Amino acid sequence: MTRTRSSAKAAGSKHARSIADYLQEHVSRFIDKMPLYGAKDRGDVANVETFNELPVAVEAKDYGGRLEAGTWLREAETERINLGAVAGVVIAKRRGVTAPGKQIVLMEVDDLCALLTGKRPEL
Repeated sequence: MTRTRSSAKAAGSKHARSIADYLQEHVSRFIDKMPLYGAKDRGDVANVETFNELPVAVEAKDYGGRLEAGTWLREAETERINLGAVAGVVIAKRRGVTAPGKQIVLMEVDDLCALLTGKRPEL
C-alpha cells in the first residue's frame, strides 16, 4: 500500500500520541500531546521539562523507518526557539518497533548538555 499524505499524517499523530502517553506515565502526569500552533510550531509533546523545570521541545517523527536527521534537527531547533526551550529533541519511530520506550532520540550535543546541566552552552 502506498503512503498518502493523510496516512502519513495519521501515522505521525499516532506516534506523537504514543510518545506523549508514555512520557506521561513514566515522567510527569502533566505531559500531553501539544496543540497545533501553525507557523510557530512548538513541537509535538507538551510540558516536557529538564530536571530543573526548564522546557524541552519534543518533535515526534514517523517516516516509515527512514531517518532525516539534519532536517529534523533543524525543525527541532526552530521549535525550541518558538517554545523558548533550553533543548530540542526528535523522537523517531523505528520501523517494526511499536513500543514507545524503544524508539530513538536524536539531538545535538548542545541539547544533551542542556538536558544534563539545565543550561545551554554559550557559543
